Amino acid sequence: MTYNLSGKKVWVAGHRGMVGSAVCRQLENEDCNIIKVGRDEVNLVNQAEVNDWMNSVKPDAIVLAAAKVGGIQANNNFPVDFLYENLMIEANIIHAAHLNNVERMLFLGSSCIYPRLADQPIKENSLLTGALEPTNEWYAIAKIAGIKLIQAYRKQYGYDWISAMPTNLYGPGDNYDLNSSHVLPALLRKFHEAKISKSSEVTVWGSGKPLREFMHCDDLANALLFLLKNYSDYEHINVGSGDEVSIRELVDVIAEVVGFEAKIVWDKSKPDGTPRKLMDSSNLHNLGWKDHRSLFDGISHTYESWLSE
Repeated sequence: MTYNLSGKKVWVAGHRGMVGSAVCRQLENEDCNIIKVGRDEVNLVNQAEVNDWMNSVKPDAIVLAAAKVGGIQANNNFPVDFLYENLMIEANIIHAAHLNNVERMLFLGSSCIYPRLADQPIKENSLLTGALEPTNEWYAIAKIAGIKLIQAYRKQYGYDWISAMPTNLYGPGDNYDLNSSHVLPALLRKFHEAKISKSSEVTVWGSGKPLREFMHCDDLANALLFLLKNYSDYEHINVGSGDEVSIRELVDVIAEVVGFEAKIVWDKSKPDGTPRKLMDSSNLHNLGWKDHRSLFDGISHTYESWLSE
């Protein structure tokens, strides 16, 4: 199948987030009408507001990137917020899309939907085969429900709606708070501050051996538009670069990008975390999408964007 975006009204739900803003940037290259709406105009947790707004706007397609997000501590302290709000956001948007016969929808999930001990690389059929990571299970359960909602409406009503699961993301608009950010933006900030303060060394947790996969948000957005145009299947699909890098290699790239030339100290008394986390994105790559930048280029672009904020 091929879905032509030309002349379509495309609503990017969550346009202010890192992924949503990246999708909007990609859509600017398409001959379509990009629809955005802020939480000051429509409360996505309120079903009536979502129904009324969508009935007035009548989008042809939706990229559902809206979600309440946060780190381990936030998930642990506010489980109701993460479960309830994300369930309501996705249920309200998906049901309103049904009421308004939206042609095409792409629901964005997260790699945290997969079991904590899933075989590596993680295939799509790993879903619901084991226990989740307890530290973010509230968010994960909501995202799994979103996948199943998309599948249910597709099965019962025949909608051409799909779901995509991205790998670890980074890029413009990321969170650089050292207390709540993910590993890449946290390291970027740590090395930047060390450079500015002329520190003689930077301490990094662990051994540097764990393997991770990272993807620039603009590359994800490019892949999502590719899927919006070309993918039609009941099953969700993984979206990743397929390239894995050790934390030590990541640190070396960040140090080079920032221009930090002092000593790097590895604190091996601190935990490494999961030895390996890699998505199996062969289904996406077999469809013909392999357009992603190198880690060095991606981090360089991200660093420049952050400094210009």
